[in-house]
Amino acid sequence: MNSFLSGPPSPGAAKRRVTVAAALAVCGVASLTACGKTIQIGDSNAPSTPAATPATSAAPATTGAPAQGAGNSALQVVDSTARDAGLNGTGGTVVGAAVQEAPPKWVQLAAVTSPQLSAPHLININQAALYRFDADTASPSASHCDGACAVKWPPVTIQEGGNVYLAGVNPKEVGAIRRQDGQVQVTVGGRPVYRFSGDTAAGDLNGQGVDGKWFAVGPTGQKAVN
Repeated sequence: MNSFLSGPPSPGAAKRRVTVAAALAVCGVASLTACGKTIQIGDSNAPSTPAATPATSAAPATTGAPAQGAGNSALQVVDSTARDAGLNGTGGTVVGAAVQEAPPKWVQLAAVTSPQLSAPHLININQAALYRFDADTASPSASHCDGACAVKWPPVTIQEGGNVYLAGVNPKEVGAIRRQDGQVQVTVGGRPVYRFSGDTAAGDLNGQGVDGKWFAVGPTGQKAVN
C-alpha cells in the first residue's frame, strides 16, 4: 500500500496489510498530468433545494498546488495520488481524536481491503478508515452530524480551492458540501465522509456498525460490509 500513499507510515500499519481495491485507470500514474475534474461546493443547509450536481471539467487537473482560478467555491479532484504529484506529508490531516484546527490543504482518498473488512473501503492519507452516516442524505448531499456528533465523528474537510487526490476511486464519485459551520466537507457518491475519533492507528475500524448507523464508506459511497 505504501507505493500508493505518501506520508509517514502509521505505528499500527503492521496490523493491517491492505491492498488497493481498484487500480488507477484512464490516466497513468507515471504521468505528471492526471485526469480530473473541478467540483462546485453544494450547500448542505438547504435540504429543500437539491444541491447542484458537481460539474466536470474537460481540462486536465493540476497535481501540485490547489488549482489556480478555482475561486472560493470549487475544488480540484485529481485522478492520481499525492505522491505522484510530488507531495509528501499529510496535507494537514490529523489523526484520531486530534482536533482538525484548520482544514487540510489537500486530502487523499484510497480504496483498500483489509483482514477486518474484505469489502473495498476508503482510508485517508494517514491510513485512517473513513465512514458514512445513515442519517445523512446523498441526493441532495447533506450532513446531519454537527456539534458533539462532529467531535466524535470529525468530517473530512478541505480548504477551499484545494485538491482531492485519489487511488482506486472514480473522480465522478467525489463531491463537496458546505457544512453549517462554513467548512467544506468531501462527499463520495453524494455521501459526506468522516473519520472516527476512536480510531488511533492504521487498521482500526472501531467505528464500524456503531449505533447501527455508522459504517466504513466504499468507493461509491456505499456501506462497506463483509
